[in-house]
Amino acid sequence: MAKQILFSDSQLLPAIGQGTWYMGEHAAHHTDEVNALRAGIDLGLTLIDTAEMYANGSAEKVVGEAISGRRDEVFLVSKVYPWNAGEQSAITACENSLKRLKTDYLDLYLLHWRGDIPLEETVSVMQHLVAQGKIRRWGVSNLDYSDMQELWNVAGGHECATNQVLYHLASRGIEYDLLPWSQQQRMPVMAYCPLAQAGRLRSGLMNHPVLNQLANHKGATVAQLLLAWVIHHDSVIAIPKAGTVAHVKENAAALEIELSQEEIELMEKAFPAPGRKTPLDMV
Repeated sequence: MAKQILFSDSQLLPAIGQGTWYMGEHAAHHTDEVNALRAGIDLGLTLIDTAEMYANGSAEKVVGEAISGRRDEVFLVSKVYPWNAGEQSAITACENSLKRLKTDYLDLYLLHWRGDIPLEETVSVMQHLVAQGKIRRWGVSNLDYSDMQELWNVAGGHECATNQVLYHLASRGIEYDLLPWSQQQRMPVMAYCPLAQAGRLRSGLMNHPVLNQLANHKGATVAQLLLAWVIHHDSVIAIPKAGTVAHVKENAAALEIELSQEEIELMEKAFPAPGRKTPLDMV
């Protein structure tokens, strides 16, 4: 059975969802992106993550089209800019996201990263949005361990449902304190860029001889190995972006890959975690 994660209020979510960063930027890709998201829903990747930032709201429009007629099948996540994360600005931003997504509620609304607006104000307006029925839950993104300690001391801060952070085999800094603490709180972590971004780092992962040898041995792709590694951690959800149906199918198949302890150790030896506290990676 494909791996699932127990989310807040006893809801089960797939351990791999669908990210939408860079979607909605090119009209020529629109149909492929909509079809990819729909195929992902068909394959059980029912968590879809987006943000008002992505393509200035156009990614949300792609998602809105993809989930048309299927809203009840989807766990929908969007994110608010830090400068919109207080008082009326947050309410307006949320309402605008809902319009673009063509829905009347979000399953989860995240503070995209920390800005100048006090956490107390953000928590308060998130609670207000929950009370209004515009969002079911709220959480944060790109907050490090010290930020989470601060949030936990804010009234209502414990209602935070998740922290979405960058995490992949070549970026393991959260394992030092943030991930263990989150697991202790039984608060799931969402891993964005679980395959690393395009560029030298991603190339170094995809072309690494140890990973390629292991992938060949298991009859999988390196990308599938990387996703399987991310989600083998307790209460971690990966949200890779896939712009084509073929890519979505590859991601979904990673849900079925089982890594042995020996295979995990092999991968982690090739890309060791830092032995000290490091700044939170962000892109």
